[in-house]
Amino acid sequence: MVEKTDILILNGPNLNMLGVREPDIYGHESLNDVEHMCRDRAQLLKMSIDFRQSNFEGELVTIIQKARDNARGIIINPAAYTHTSVAIQDALKLAELPVVELHLSNPHAREPFRHNSYVSPVAAGIICGFGSFGYILAIDAIARLIDSK
Repeated sequence: MVEKTDILILNGPNLNMLGVREPDIYGHESLNDVEHMCRDRAQLLKMSIDFRQSNFEGELVTIIQKARDNARGIIINPAAYTHTSVAIQDALKLAELPVVELHLSNPHAREPFRHNSYVSPVAAGIICGFGSFGYILAIDAIARLIDSK
């Protein structure tokens, strides 16, 4: 039997462009920088992570479906799919794992269309507005959720 990854950290569309795309909103760190930061934090907590990114909704859904059997919790930054994807919401429900929703910016302080989230109803909590540091907060939060199960 394959050992489960503790935390799936899943990043949605355009997050591969971190550091380049609107750094005044999303920061100057690259996604690679964020991944290294996450690996360091997870190691301190003695947890394993699977860090992924896709620009494709169907691929994100497939990764979430597989997490049902391969992970103990999910951190998801769904990016633009936050506001549009019932498919991601359904996959997260199906996974039956603790979920933390994550955003670099604060969507509630931005355009009105960003105020609605299809992920929030299935997430244990939401971390937003803290830039890349939000990933550290999300790892700490999901670790507590996993440990409490």
